[in-house]
Amino acid sequence: MSKPTDLVQGTLDLLILKTVALESMHGWAIAQRIRSVSNNVLQVNQGALYPALHRLEQQGWIRAEWGESENNRRAKYYSLTKAGRKYLQSEEANWQRLSAAIGLILKTA
Repeated sequence: MSKPTDLVQGTLDLLILKTVALESMHGWAIAQRIRSVSNNVLQVNQGALYPALHRLEQQGWIRAEWGESENNRRAKYYSLTKAGRKYLQSEEANWQRLSAAIGLILKTA
């Protein structure tokens, strides 16, 4: 199982942004969605997730609003801002270029 520290720098931010682009979610739901969509390969712990969420919020790429979770608890829900959507598109393009280049090297090396 990969840990966030095993990910390429900036990948956790990309995963979070992509996840909240779908719908507003609280932190635990973001971590669960990443784990689920990656078939349990990527597990994001709270020690990595919440600092990343705060950093993304400070950069203006996500916004947080208090709401009630599925189990009637108070939780912060994160959603993508307009600036975050633009940044996500740019980072997705960068990731595609990087992963294609790495794929080429792995095929020929």
